[in-house]
Amino acid sequence: MAHALAARSGEQGIAEALHQSTGLAVCVEDNFGYLCAWAGPAQPDPYPQPEPSQHEQLLHTLATQSGALRIKDRVANLMSSRGHPLGVLSLIDPHKHVGDEQVAALEYAATILGVELAHRRDLAQVEHNLRRDLLADLLSGVENSVAYARAAALGHDLRRTHCVVVIGHPRASHTALIAACGQAAAALRLKYLQGRIDDLVVLIVDANPDPDALHDAISQRVGNSGAVIGIGSACVAPSALPESFERARRALNIRLHLAVPAGASAYDELGFYRLIDTAHAAGAAEDYVQEWLGVLQDYDENKNSSLVPTLSHYLECGGNYDDTAAALHIHRSTLRYRLARISELTGYDLHNVDTRFNLHAATRAWRFLDAAARRSGPATADRAPNEQAEGRQPDPIG
Repeated sequence: MAHALAARSGEQGIAEALHQSTGLAVCVEDNFGYLCAWAGPAQPDPYPQPEPSQHEQLLHTLATQSGALRIKDRVANLMSSRGHPLGVLSLIDPHKHVGDEQVAALEYAATILGVELAHRRDLAQVEHNLRRDLLADLLSGVENSVAYARAAALGHDLRRTHCVVVIGHPRASHTALIAACGQAAAALRLKYLQGRIDDLVVLIVDANPDPDALHDAISQRVGNSGAVIGIGSACVAPSALPESFERARRALNIRLHLAVPAGASAYDELGFYRLIDTAHAAGAAEDYVQEWLGVLQDYDENKNSSLVPTLSHYLECGGNYDDTAAALHIHRSTLRYRLARISELTGYDLHNVDTRFNLHAATRAWRFLDAAARRSGPATADRAPNEQAEGRQPDPIG
């Protein structure tokens, strides 16, 4: 057993040493009852899946003992460290041949394996803390040479191109989301550093991940597709990671302003919305929307109408009457009335190319900025009474 421990052969090495010294089959189960190692004959295939409540009761029972305890066809001993259970080591003994020497060997093996597992757990916790601290420093800014050295000590190569990814989810727990993000990155063969900033999971990955593939991989593991993901720009040096982080957060913020936030967006691929986001940060986007849509916004508020959403759908549909009417669930005649009213109130010629361009940009900016408008959905024909109140009877013929 000492030789197996010195050779760092882990659970399997200790189990084989115990099997050789006792002549009995040996199994090692983790803290949740899953098989970690088996030595000797008659290994069940497949190994029985643990029943959580029964396994918790087993751990509790073993914890009250000062040594090994017979449980049905096996003699079991708890592996623990500082009062924390780490798993169960058992001799398989259906014929009840276990004597004092075998029990002593089992208890000794459980003790040294408990020490080994505790040491391994402590090392994992130290590495986790080092990775978390490194990620936090990289996002706030650290000298390249220092970043290279600290990452190399953790087995991570920061000399390759990296980018920052931020992930949020409105319903998943932090623990579940962190696990899902790490598993998804590994499944996509991404080398990564992982941490948390506020309510967001943050990954520093060694490539530009495909947005849809990353969203799908996380969704599969977290159980639904509500994840919102922002991907920053690629960095050739660690000193650029703070900028990538900021752009990842801006990409996520842009997604949160879309009609359907769930999904992933790369900042470098956002095009027009990057301009809106930048203009919004400078206060210019609101001025632009007010300039082009202010009259219609005031009219909608005063008359409880929906001219701005109608105009937005009309422009998104490329000026197609049938598609716009279908999207709004109204008659073509109602749509014609609303567009005529828009032209009358604003003086805009909706057939003018420059006017349509500016109005399209303004309505997209309006949807981006106005969360209430995003949640309201398409306008419906229930606005007709307001149109009739103005003395205009919509044509009932589609």
